[in-house]
Amino acid sequence: MYKILNTDGMAKRAEFKTVHGTIQTPVFMNVGTIGVIKGAVSTIDLEEINCQVELSNTYHLHIRPGDEIVKKLGGLHKFMNWNKPILTDSGGFQVFSLAKLRGITEEGVHFNSHIDGKKIFIGPEESMRIQSNLASTIAMAFDECIPNPSSRDYVTNSVNRTTRWLKRCIVEMDRLNQQEDTINKNQLLFGINQGGVYEDIRIEHAKVISDLDLPGYAVGGLAVGETTEEMYYILEKVVPHLPRNKPIYLMGVGTPENILEAVERGVDFFDCVLPARNGRHGHVFTTNGKINLMNKKYELDDKPIDDKCTCEACCNYSRAYIRHLFKAKELLALRLCVLHNLNFYNTLLSDIRKSIESNEFSKFKKQRLEEWKRG
Repeated sequence: MYKILNTDGMAKRAEFKTVHGTIQTPVFMNVGTIGVIKGAVSTIDLEEINCQVELSNTYHLHIRPGDEIVKKLGGLHKFMNWNKPILTDSGGFQVFSLAKLRGITEEGVHFNSHIDGKKIFIGPEESMRIQSNLASTIAMAFDECIPNPSSRDYVTNSVNRTTRWLKRCIVEMDRLNQQEDTINKNQLLFGINQGGVYEDIRIEHAKVISDLDLPGYAVGGLAVGETTEEMYYILEKVVPHLPRNKPIYLMGVGTPENILEAVERGVDFFDCVLPARNGRHGHVFTTNGKINLMNKKYELDDKPIDDKCTCEACCNYSRAYIRHLFKAKELLALRLCVLHNLNFYNTLLSDIRKSIESNEFSKFKKQRLEEWKRG
C-alpha cells in the first residue's frame, strides 16, 4: 500500500496506493472544506493544476448539505465530480475552533451548529459513520486538538481520551466497511498523534498508536499557537517514533517554508487553507517570494504573477490586470489567484519529490529558501 522509493536523510519519496488511485508523496492536499475550493475553482481546474488529493471536512459536510444526502447521491467523489483520492478530516478540529459552542465528554462532543445554533453530537462512532457516508478514500480518527498553551494534566487526560476514541474509531470503521450499503468498503483510517508541546507525552502517544498498525498516521495539534521552532522540534522528536513504513501527515501546515522543514523531518502529507485564503486577498506565491498584488506598484506591471509558472493566470494575464479585477471586486481575480497559489504548492511538492529522488533535497531546500528570502 505504501512504498518508499527513495530516502534522502529523513526525507522520503514514496507512493501510497489507494482504491481511488496512487498518491505520490510528499504531497500537498488541496483544501475544499465543504466539497469545493473557495474561489470558484472547479474539480476540472484541480485536474489542470495536478492536484492529487482533495481534502474535505466531516463536520461542515455533516451540517450542510448533510452526509446522508451525499450518500444518497453516490458519495463525495460522485457528488463533486472528483475521481482521485479524498481525505476527510474527522471534525475533531472543530472541537478546538468552536470552543465557545461545545462541550467534551467521554462519549464525544456536543456542538451548537455555527450556522443555525442547532444542537448536534459527534463522537468516534458518529465521525466514522459520517465519513463512511461521504465515502472518502482516507478517514481521520476523531480526536481533540489541544489548544496551546494547556496544562500538563489537561494534555495528559485529553491524549488518553483521544487514544480511547481512536480504538472506538477502529472498531466502528471495521464494522462499516463490512456493511452491504457502504459505498467505499476500502476506506482507510489514519490515527492522530497529540500531546501539545510536551515532548514525552507526544512520544509515548506515538508509540501507543503505532502499535495499532493503522494505514497511516498524522501529527495534529501543531500550528495552533506554538512557535515554528517548537513545531519543528516536536516533529524531530515524534516522527522517529511513528512507523517509517507508513505515511506521516502533518495536519494544517503550512507555509512553503514549513513544508520544506517538515519534509526534511520525514513528513509525507500536508494540507493548509493558506494558499487559497491568501489568493482570495491578492497575496500570491512566486519563485521570488510572496507578493501582494494590491500594492500600487503593480498598477502598471504587465508581467505575469510568476514568469516561471504555467498556470492559467500566468499564461494569460498580467499583474496589472489581476490587480484591476480585485479593485473592481470581480470574482475572476479570486479564481485566478487561488488557482495560481494551488498550482505553486502542487508544483513545489513535485519539485521536492524530484529532489529526493536525486538525493539533492538539502541543496534544493537551501536554494528555495534563499530565493524566497531575496524576494
